[in-house]
Amino acid sequence: MATPSRTTAAIDHITRPDTLRAFDTVRKLVMVYGAFSLAVLVAVVALSVMGREVTSFMWGRTGGMFASAVVTYWLTVVASRGARWARTRVRIITVVVPIAIIAIDSIPGALPLWFVVLQIAGALALAPAALIVNRPPVTVPGSRPSAGPDDQRQAARHG
Repeated sequence: MATPSRTTAAIDHITRPDTLRAFDTVRKLVMVYGAFSLAVLVAVVALSVMGREVTSFMWGRTGGMFASAVVTYWLTVVASRGARWARTRVRIITVVVPIAIIAIDSIPGALPLWFVVLQIAGALALAPAALIVNRPPVTVPGSRPSAGPDDQRQAARHG
């Protein structure tokens, strides 16, 4: 299967300093999310080893959050190299995951307070990333934004 070639406009957008800075910031925010998820995982493992009660719900939430952090980091790195499919997934994950974490952790009495606080703190680290990856591309004042592949296809259809 051949890899589709990137247009010059798409390559220019990927290598623009503002785009590179934006992806660097998103990568760091995802790392913060991952650090919180790792902290929760370490705490749950430590409690389990000490013989304290750790529910299967806590294990599932912890494992899911850590796995999503790893996948989101990988997708962010791939997106920063120009993969549109990865950027689309990062855009979705950074919006949906914080909402899902906060909604599930808000179930009264389902989880200990320390657990909820750490998970919500991690989720909130993704909120600025969602704003960054979902904003329109930044253009240099006085310049026209270059047409991307979608714009070129639409222009070809409408003549």
